[in-house]
Amino acid sequence: MGIASLISGSDVRGKAIGEGAPLTEAVGHRLGQAFVRYLKDHGVAAPKVAVGRDPRLSGERLEAAIAEGMASAGAQVTCFGLATTPAMFMALVRPEFGGDASVMVTASHLPWERNGYKFFLPDGGITGKTLKEILALADSDADFTAPGGSVSRMDFLPVYAGLLEEKIRTELGGESPLSGLKVAVDAGNGAGGFYAALLSDLGADTSGSQFLEPDGHFPNHIPNPENPDAMDAISRAVLESHSDLGVIFDTDCDRAAIVDAGGREINRNRLIALISAVLLTKEPGATIVTDSVTSSGLADFIAAHGGVHHRFKRGYRNVIDESRRLCAEGISSPLAIETSGHAALRENYFLDDGMYLVTRLIIEAVRMQREGKKLTELIADLREPAESAEIRFAITDADFRTAGQKAIDAVEAHAEAEEAWHIAPDNREGIRVSFDLDGKTNAAWFLLRLSLHDPVLPLNLESDVPGGIRAMGEQLLELLSPLSGIDVSPLKKYLEEH
Repeated sequence: MGIASLISGSDVRGKAIGEGAPLTEAVGHRLGQAFVRYLKDHGVAAPKVAVGRDPRLSGERLEAAIAEGMASAGAQVTCFGLATTPAMFMALVRPEFGGDASVMVTASHLPWERNGYKFFLPDGGITGKTLKEILALADSDADFTAPGGSVSRMDFLPVYAGLLEEKIRTELGGESPLSGLKVAVDAGNGAGGFYAALLSDLGADTSGSQFLEPDGHFPNHIPNPENPDAMDAISRAVLESHSDLGVIFDTDCDRAAIVDAGGREINRNRLIALISAVLLTKEPGATIVTDSVTSSGLADFIAAHGGVHHRFKRGYRNVIDESRRLCAEGISSPLAIETSGHAALRENYFLDDGMYLVTRLIIEAVRMQREGKKLTELIADLREPAESAEIRFAITDADFRTAGQKAIDAVEAHAEAEEAWHIAPDNREGIRVSFDLDGKTNAAWFLLRLSLHDPVLPLNLESDVPGGIRAMGEQLLELLSPLSGIDVSPLKKYLEEH
């Protein structure tokens, strides 16, 4: 198995612990050499590179392996140790380090035995195309060893935390700008536990916080703002501690979510609506770029708040690149965000940074608290669906992309022929169709698309009227069942249980 087989979008990911685990120290060493060779081939004569890690059990050895590999190829390498993904990018634009590239050792929310590498250049995370070039170098027989390399150490997290502190102080003023706010932080034993201390130093009461200590086994819950157990944990912490707000991060802190004082989850469409409302008050008419599975209610919300909703393809890099493209064309686009919690703000280098997003919302919460209001009042008019579901069809055909595309084409052809099926005008991946139900136009919708990386067809369904998902699901089951290579049993099971 070649190193290229470990590609996952624009990251390297794989099992790093256990028998036959493909992500080894040798792989990390070779990736380091290939990355430096890539930098040299693109005009960086003497690369200066930082590497950091989340607290996974394999993190220290994989950090050391890639650092040694980069040094052996002639790079000056600085190991940051425990870090967050946003901090690893910020190191490239701050004078405290100011290097040519950086690497984060992480597998985000994946299980503890997995790990991976994220690569950054000064203009942001690398693309999947660039990663393929690096992996091709790594899989070659070329000798990349070169003199002049070194490995040193630096603790960069305090620098990154200081930037967040500066943002809060600048926006709110005062010696204790967060005084009077009670925030429960749940780091899921990932890299973000320091955030509670940061808020506390600024005057917030963080006594309801939990799971702040880094622990690569993640013993309490998966560090993932989309995981129901994780969200239940932070909701309980808020209610038990009578906090005003709860904050939860994924392992490497590029994703986040919050809960309100009543324990209600503010993630997915609610989170997008909330930060959109904050930004649109200062930039009316701006374009909010989201992924493809956002709700109809969110689109109406953004429009009602004076914005333009630009639905795009799944993948945090896709939405960031699209927002950048719009800005380059002179269109105001201050936010690129996925329903998964990946969020990048133009004011923050379009960096995928869940901790910055949460900081921005905390600042707004304090401002509203000073006026006797609550942050979630900003999304009081967000229309919530009556039903929503995600069903994932495994593609059993060896050529899964062809089989998956045939299924999408079949649904599209059917939609074109059905009067009550309306293909979305901004359909940018797969097929998104809205339905007329119970005499209501566009009362429900579904999106069928190919997974970015896996042999899977995810199906997202949402309805403003009870029974809408069943109505759509039954028709889709009849349409997809005759197709070869598509396992429709998850939809059958859903319909049987609902």
